[in-house]
Amino acid sequence: MANTPKTVKVGGLLLLSIVGMISIVEAREIRVRINRWLSLQQLNGQVRFWQGGNSRAARSSDRLQAVGDGVTTGNNSSVVLAIDLGIGQVNVSERTRVNVRALESTANGGRVTRLVVPTGRVQLKVRPLSNPDSQLDIETPAGVAGVRGTQFGINVQRSGKMSIATKQGKVESIAQGQNVMVNSGFQNFTIPGEPPSEPVPITNDTSLKYEFVRSIDQGVRRLRLSAQVDPVNSVLVNGIEQNTDRNGRFSVELDTISFPTIRVTVVTPLGRRQGYDLAFQ
Repeated sequence: MANTPKTVKVGGLLLLSIVGMISIVEAREIRVRINRWLSLQQLNGQVRFWQGGNSRAARSSDRLQAVGDGVTTGNNSSVVLAIDLGIGQVNVSERTRVNVRALESTANGGRVTRLVVPTGRVQLKVRPLSNPDSQLDIETPAGVAGVRGTQFGINVQRSGKMSIATKQGKVESIAQGQNVMVNSGFQNFTIPGEPPSEPVPITNDTSLKYEFVRSIDQGVRRLRLSAQVDPVNSVLVNGIEQNTDRNGRFSVELDTISFPTIRVTVVTPLGRRQGYDLAFQ
């Protein structure tokens, strides 16, 4: 039965009350807008600065300060994003985009930093966050990496697959309503639409297993590279990013006329890389 309002007259005043109903007001966290930023440092190669939907060549005096501000890097390029108040830094590798989702402060002095990495590779070194309200999150198409103070790396493939390797501290991998802790010395990956994989010990292994597969399709000879790497690694073939499956496998149809040899580069989430020059006959 629904509660009905009653009107009570007290000392000439009309008071409206609801019998049997208690209104509970929950205190909510208040976030304060203050001057926060990430400053661009150690620019190398082609780095673009994005602000208000427009871009230009980045300068060392630039800062990411508003939602949507960002940087992109070209081939063989990189930049370091230093987080204000010395919280830490984000090392942005080649062919990577980073945008600001949030730069806020809480009422009790906590710092909330949320960045978006739609594709590419970043390595972070962040001091322990002593304030319980402080957050540093890296959002990718597959999920979110939540940091409490650590040193780790993230690879994000074009497919959105996110890989994490934690060198120190711990990182919380969040996707599909599930949270998986990736502790120091462990790695895992997350495929869009799936929960995070179970962490396994870090390998930092750049090895490449491969074979050339020849075939004839409607009288046309074709050559395909079929290969496998550690599932958390990124792979470039002649400078083009590749997608790998949950087992680290990928395949590429080759243009043998334009590329008599091919260059395969394998990169771990912690930034270790190795190049392979593959020749075929």
